[in-house]
Amino acid sequence: MKLHELKPAEGSRKVRNRVGRGTSSGNGKTSGRGQKGQKARSGGGVRPGFEGGQTPLFRRLPKRGFTNINAKEYALVNLDQLNVFEDGTEVTPAVLKEAGIVRAEKSGVKVLGNGELTKKLTVKAAKFSKSAEAAIIAKGGSIEVI
Repeated sequence: MKLHELKPAEGSRKVRNRVGRGTSSGNGKTSGRGQKGQKARSGGGVRPGFEGGQTPLFRRLPKRGFTNINAKEYALVNLDQLNVFEDGTEVTPAVLKEAGIVRAEKSGVKVLGNGELTKKLTVKAAKFSKSAEAAIIAKGGSIEVI
């Protein structure tokens, strides 16, 4: 293979359609916008959701509920997911993220009581369900709210 034989991979390059470059190009003069009208003007066109004066869908549909801007979303961890750690390990949000159990800490980690814990662990998290708290302490571990 020589330098002059190199070609880009099939489909990796697109030829840009250059409009307004003469009538023989197929997209000259009006540049594919047609004659006059709102869409032919510079900056012309309608906003997203506009339906030509008909009441748009987002106004026809009933509105319900609201979004609480102060709501906190926690990363959830079940008890059976904590069995991957060795006995006596201190489990923190950073350790959980490193182990791939949680993707993002969000507003903190909440430990839920699903499954069965088989190890004695020290668990540090923002919140614990009552069943998770009881299960960790029953195994001889300890909890710490951070």
